[in-house]
Amino acid sequence: TQAFTELSTHWDGLDALVHSIAFVRRDQLEGSYADAVNREGFRVAHDISSYSLAALAQAARPMMQGRQAAIIAMSYLGAVRTIPNYNVMGVAKASLEANMRYLADSLGPEGIRVLLAEAEKRTPLRRNVSIEQVGNASAFLCSDLASGITGDVLYVDAGYHILGVV
Repeated sequence: TQAFTELSTHWDGLDALVHSIAFVRRDQLEGSYADAVNREGFRVAHDISSYSLAALAQAARPMMQGRQAAIIAMSYLGAVRTIPNYNVMGVAKASLEANMRYLADSLGPEGIRVLLAEAEKRTPLRRNVSIEQVGNASAFLCSDLASGITGDVLYVDAGYHILGVV
């Protein structure tokens, strides 16, 4: 909240916010999900990786209202498919994606769109996705060119999400 209060003394509004925050304790990624998961690891992963989106959206909201602004959250395929050793982080990313949908519904009437960009490594194009490509997709989502999109997932993964077997 303090950061956005300070920003509001310099800027008349905010057109875009990109959430790219995630954390999980290392022990939550080791072995099988059923063996690794514990209450504290689950709480920390969700608090930092998912709740932070809602907290940032609430704090930025006064600067974004009525501006056709966009909030973008970065996720990963592990939110919708099991990925070896992703464990609690996958569940936290699923929470982040649900969080995005609820924020999109809540903030839409105020002209604020909430979107999700997803990235992965192995692809049908046989190449990695660059940070510039994710950035370009994010810039598109923040622009007026994407003004008809909200509450959706845009896969920036060189086609990886279309594969039936990971």
